[in-house]
Amino acid sequence: MNNKFDALKDDDSGDHDQDQGSPKDSEKEKTEDEDKEQNSSKKKMVVPGAGEHPLQYNYTFWYSRRTPGRPASTQSYEQNIKQIGSFASVEQFWRFYSHMIRPGDLTGHSDFHLFKEGIKPMWEDDANKMGGKWIIRLRKGLASRCWENLILAMLGEQFMVGEEICGAVVSVRFQEDIISIWNKTASDQATTARIRDTLRRVLNLPPNTIMEYKTHTDSIKYSMGRLPWSGEC
Repeated sequence: MNNKFDALKDDDSGDHDQDQGSPKDSEKEKTEDEDKEQNSSKKKMVVPGAGEHPLQYNYTFWYSRRTPGRPASTQSYEQNIKQIGSFASVEQFWRFYSHMIRPGDLTGHSDFHLFKEGIKPMWEDDANKMGGKWIIRLRKGLASRCWENLILAMLGEQFMVGEEICGAVVSVRFQEDIISIWNKTASDQATTARIRDTLRRVLNLPPNTIMEYKTHTDSIKYSMGRLPWSGEC
């Protein structure tokens, strides 16, 4: 797991000029490229090792960091977010997690993201765009414990909402820290209520803790002319 914060090269980082050749050739090349990408994605899927305890879903850790006040865009955010690695079993999770810095020890404007494999931690991802997130703002000193409790509950399927959970984010800021859990369907009030109640229980939150639910559609509207940063709340 050396250089686990190194950015992975995008599959589409090469030159895709199609000025040469007939439209039919270009279409054929495009189809071949898509097939290659699909095959490549299938090969990259992680699997539990022999004797390991499989999780219900595969997950991927991501990391992002930016300089506050620096102009950003969806494109620059996508380029800045770093994929740490994916895992499919309890043992593989602990191999990643035991080597990672705890959120409380991060500095500056940093985020850890843990999402189901294949889902990018971005509002615009197909799995996220109709969903939303529960947001909890934490005083300094609580982020590490709350983050660990949250992701263990998520990996252990404690939320009991089927495939609704997309992932979770911990955002380290200067005066406070923020944790959030994302789900697919913002309009499903029964599901969002169950997520809220489970979140309150697994984090052992006081009854007066303020919890805010924000749809990604509202987040996108709010970010127009601002920084479209998925870790922002």
